[in-house]
Amino acid sequence: MNDGRIRHEPCGYMAIARWGDRVVAESVKAVRVDEPGQPPALYFPLADVRLELFHDEGHRRTVPGKGTASLWSIDPLPDNASTAPGRTWGDGHPSGVDGNDVLWRFADPSPELSWLSDLATFDQDRVRVELVDRVDTDDDRDVTRKRFPIWGDADDLLDVLDVRPDGAGSYTSVAVGDHRRPVVEGSQMLGQAIVAAGRHYPGRRTVSAHMVFTRAADAHLPLRFELEELSGGRTFASVEVTVSQGGRRCATGILLLDVVAPDVIRHAAPPPVIPGPYESEPCDMSVMGRDIRVVDGVYTDDPDAPVGPPVIDAWVRFRHVPDDPYLHAALLAQFTGHMSIAAALRPHAGIGQFAAHRTLSTAINAIGISLHGDVRADEWMLYRHESTFAGDGMTHSSCRVHDQNGHVLASFVVDAMVRKFPDNSAAVDDRTAL
Repeated sequence: MNDGRIRHEPCGYMAIARWGDRVVAESVKAVRVDEPGQPPALYFPLADVRLELFHDEGHRRTVPGKGTASLWSIDPLPDNASTAPGRTWGDGHPSGVDGNDVLWRFADPSPELSWLSDLATFDQDRVRVELVDRVDTDDDRDVTRKRFPIWGDADDLLDVLDVRPDGAGSYTSVAVGDHRRPVVEGSQMLGQAIVAAGRHYPGRRTVSAHMVFTRAADAHLPLRFELEELSGGRTFASVEVTVSQGGRRCATGILLLDVVAPDVIRHAAPPPVIPGPYESEPCDMSVMGRDIRVVDGVYTDDPDAPVGPPVIDAWVRFRHVPDDPYLHAALLAQFTGHMSIAAALRPHAGIGQFAAHRTLSTAINAIGISLHGDVRADEWMLYRHESTFAGDGMTHSSCRVHDQNGHVLASFVVDAMVRKFPDNSAAVDDRTAL
């Protein structure tokens, strides 16, 4: 995207556009368009748009570098429309339900963008555009929908986690940025460190990892992981991992690896008695090929949501993962930073995640994880997030991961901050602020 060009590629999924409860476009041939400085847009073939529902009021707009667009409108939604565009996780408040100029068609595009002439796009803040996350072998209960624009798919996430060797004891990652919030998640760096250590000590499994996140990292740029061996015996090895970007340290961790041994004793905490994944509510976190189901649907950014105990249970599964134990473990670790702050906010009325990075300064400061066995991230994993303390501008969560049979896969703790921005920080940029 640095060359300033507009790029387009097939979307690869069934795409649906809705105006309220009405489908206004549906296509398996939608095109993703990435334009520098703009959110990704999804364009539909004109043949797959219900143009009879729209009216052209003669509005035209010249867009530099793209050509002249005609803007089409649709009848407004009623105020009580039950399926009007509304707030979902990360979306913020809807911009309105009027139908003015919600469809754009470049009937006279610039010559180098002639492919635009047979396509149309929507105002994605008002028209809900979704991708259907399924493959032909999926049972109907495995099908979910993700609101566009998405971050990417599970293959993109695996590519980010699968760090590459880059000199003795060093590894680098590829970068996949997010236009909404291009800040690297701490739990992503933890997962990448687990992969780096596994590649460095083949045949051993990370059994314990602790990482402190000291500086925000830009998701548009690669990360560097440097390993320093602290000890290396026949069974155990310990290594310090330093994560940097542009020569500046972003995180530091210590990992313990083991060849593991037969049981002498064994016991484990029982799983919570909760509904299963298919009795839980799908949660959209913008990654195709990753299915998240939240028990009772309690993961929300709504400050007016009912209060409850500081616990969130979530089922997570990836559709396809290579047969690589380090990547499976990394996927488990990557999700550990996603819901613990929300669990801490849940008992407190009038405060929700919508305030995060706007009026509240929130971030994961440290994660410690113990891995208790081999992980299969392509099978259901149950994450129980329980905030055991909140105060002094910090939260602490003690969490576990079980497989669908109830076996404990991992235990982890999360320390995070929840603080108000100073009164003079009204101009906080929620895309990058912690």
